[in-house]
Amino acid sequence: MSGGPSPHEASDSRKARARCLHRRVVRYLGLDVSGGRLTLLLAALFASQAAVAAPRDFEGARHRMVQTIETLAKGVPLSSGRQEIDASILAAMRQVPRHELVPEGVRNEAYEDRPLPIGHGQTISQPYIVALMTQLARPAKHHVVLEVGTGSGYQAAVLSPLVAKVFSIEIVEPLARQAGDRLRALGFENVSVRHGDGYKGWPEHGPFDSIVVTAGASHVPEPLVEQLKPGGRMVIPVGGAAAVQHLTLVEKDEAGRVHTRSLLPVRFVPLTGENTR
Repeated sequence: MSGGPSPHEASDSRKARARCLHRRVVRYLGLDVSGGRLTLLLAALFASQAAVAAPRDFEGARHRMVQTIETLAKGVPLSSGRQEIDASILAAMRQVPRHELVPEGVRNEAYEDRPLPIGHGQTISQPYIVALMTQLARPAKHHVVLEVGTGSGYQAAVLSPLVAKVFSIEIVEPLARQAGDRLRALGFENVSVRHGDGYKGWPEHGPFDSIVVTAGASHVPEPLVEQLKPGGRMVIPVGGAAAVQHLTLVEKDEAGRVHTRSLLPVRFVPLTGENTR
């Protein structure tokens, strides 16, 4: 029989290792903790490490996000009544990886129903508002859509499978570049992003079947109205930066007459550019 430590010797060895670990943790953290408190501290540290290392269930979170949107759509009052979200829009939102279109620092919050910072003083809208604005735009497979305010690219990504083409303008050059790169990497090939003043629209690709503006304007920009097709719809937050904004639906009838309705109080970052005041 080979030799080995006695039970008493093994116990002493384990205690010695525990005391050594205790001293190392105390020195590293600068704490004075008892053995019992150290055990709790180590358990908390290991649990925290495991939580950081564990991959987030983004797919499950995305499905829960869509369930929240459905619930809100049934309960949030609009001036025109309740607004159900089409199944095709909900399907798009179940597929678009929102966590891939936000900064890494807020990735774990990507599917919470609230705005998120995306840098440069800008935010990405809460998912319910993205769904509602998409619904109000009434996208169709043959439509060409203009988005003003690309931001992270999420709204454009949601529109992408629902329409033929999305043209998106972002006035903050680094955001335009980042969003364009991310959208291409994710395979949204029918989205074109450029850096520019969204107030002026993108006339060379107009007129548009619908226009979605993701920044608050003090008034409805006339160039965007001009670039809206007869029968088209524009969704835009209207109101000054310090005033109450209202999500506004602008419709141009087949005769070219413009009709405007305020639907819901909202808060967006301001639309910026030469003619926005």
